[in-house]
Amino acid sequence: MSISARFWRTARRPKWLAALALALGIAASFAALGQWQLERSFEGGEVTEEQTETVVPLTTIAEPQQPMTSTAIGQRVTVNAALLPDDYVVLSGRTNHSDAGYWVVGHAVTEDGASLTVALGWTESADAAASAIDLLRESAPEGTLPGRYLPSESPQQSDFEAGVRSALAVSELINLWTTEPDGVYAGYLALEDAPAGLEVIDAPPPNTEVSLNLLNVFYAVEWVIFAGFAVFLWYRLVRDAVEDEIAEETAADAPVE
Repeated sequence: MSISARFWRTARRPKWLAALALALGIAASFAALGQWQLERSFEGGEVTEEQTETVVPLTTIAEPQQPMTSTAIGQRVTVNAALLPDDYVVLSGRTNHSDAGYWVVGHAVTEDGASLTVALGWTESADAAASAIDLLRESAPEGTLPGRYLPSESPQQSDFEAGVRSALAVSELINLWTTEPDGVYAGYLALEDAPAGLEVIDAPPPNTEVSLNLLNVFYAVEWVIFAGFAVFLWYRLVRDAVEDEIAEETAADAPVE
């Protein structure tokens, strides 16, 4: 009988069938771990464009005095609020479609009394920004404000030594407001409809391009190798058992000197 035939005869014994079931169970577990690592290797897909482009009330994704969550970044929202006339700020060094200029930023108070920073619009000159603020004080948008909810920037982006304020940092603007806030949203709202004298700020959806984490791919490959090794180990043990049996039979048939 050939070694191959003897192998399969031996492999059908209850002992080795049980060992095969165990090896396949271990291999399946390793394969599942490999799949999990492979899924983790793709990052950045939690917030899809479809989610962020569905307009929802701001209160459903954010709360005053709470950190901004990753799922709220770039979300299109609406909020019922009114702008305060004495809390407008002009930020310099702001680009819009690659054009350098200025942002006009306001302080809005929601129906619940919480404060929200609002990026109202862009203009190419400081004089135009000042004129826009004069118009806003006469007739500011109020009621339902639509826009995109974005994370606050760092105050360190501004060159204070040169007298430049360019960062939209909520933590800094709070200190400039004449009205003390009663609860503040961590992010800011970039308006979809700019008031008179201003252009809409370019606020595209968040980048949802999926990136590949090579380290997780490496781990996934490792688990697949482990799964294959579990089955190979079973094969090797059965093969060794067959070879031991053949060796014993050969020894028994050998003539005694």
